[in-house]
Amino acid sequence: MNWSSLLTLICPLMMVVMMLGMKGAHGHGHGKKSSHSHGVSSADSGIRLELDELKAQNEQLKRELDTLKAYQKAE
Repeated sequence: MNWSSLLTLICPLMMVVMMLGMKGAHGHGHGKKSSHSHGVSSADSGIRLELDELKAQNEQLKRELDTLKAYQKAE
């Protein structure tokens, strides 16, 4: 048996194993998530803070872009 036929046989088998592994890992993670308390976790609050900072930066960049567009039209 040559290597190409061996790889052809192994590839679908590995795909099945990987999919089953991902399904099991996903189910395990979902169970962990549902066991959290009612409050917001520290990771969620950290993400919310980062999102607020990014929104502020986005607004600042929009203002700068508008200023540059106005400057370009004036020339």
